Amino acid sequence: MASSARVAERRSAGAMSPPLFSLPEARHRFTISTREALHHKTLKPLLNAFNQIPGSENEKKCTLDQAFRVIVEEEIINKAPCENLLAIISLAINGVTEGICTASTPFVLLGDVLDCLPLDQCDKIFTFVEKNVATWKSNMFYSAGKNYLLRMCNDLLRRLSKSQNTVFCGRIQLFLARLFPLSEKSGLNLQSQFNLENVTVFNTNEHESTLGQKHSEERDEGMDVEEGEMGDDEAPTSCSIPIDYNLYRKFWSLQDYFRNPVQCYEKVSWKTFLKVIHLHAFNRTS
Repeated sequence: MASSARVAERRSAGAMSPPLFSLPEARHRFTISTREALHHKTLKPLLNAFNQIPGSENEKKCTLDQAFRVIVEEEIINKAPCENLLAIISLAINGVTEGICTASTPFVLLGDVLDCLPLDQCDKIFTFVEKNVATWKSNMFYSAGKNYLLRMCNDLLRRLSKSQNTVFCGRIQLFLARLFPLSEKSGLNLQSQFNLENVTVFNTNEHESTLGQKHSEERDEGMDVEEGEMGDDEAPTSCSIPIDYNLYRKFWSLQDYFRNPVQCYEKVSWKTFLKVIHLHAFNRTS
């Protein structure tokens, strides 16, 4: 009698235990719910699935992260428009806000998308990244995503041509400047290493310079302008700064100090640097 009672007790305990987590089943359920959420443009199907699927919170978050990446992969293979991919990433951002997926998920998805798309489509995706800089800087996303964003931007810069994609490269640099604070170590030259080979070449012979001659020739050869009229190249200005060889030479000589700032510790070089930056023309333009 005692043994049969123990068996009955074990059976009743097993019947009362919660169902175990099943990865294939959870992944399938999350995939269907994600498709439904994208179709209806609401996070509610995912929230319901997250609450109904058995298992720990960490298990369900990791499974949902994987479901997002699988759907992004399918969309890329099917050559879906960028809007579809951005909708998935936006859904992941909302999922992080609601606490149903890990904070790094949107950045992983962005990395997957940018690695697989051509540059013209990467431009559209990066516009989304730029518009959401306030989101990336929030406490919920910054720590988890800053390294992903830095790596993503560096990968893009390697793919871009500095001579042909100057605007795109500039947008990436401006985005990084907006994202990271001035104290960010990745943007500091902690070891004071300078590119001494970056020499700016400019005309050092005043006799070969044509500065100051072009405007006088245009005035001599130009058409007469009646009183009260304005030429095409003229505009009302509060001051007129002469662009001569002296200004040209001193302006470009500053590049040598930016190339090798250590020379400012030398007395003569420091005095020369101060003399150049205190040019009257510089003060009038500031």
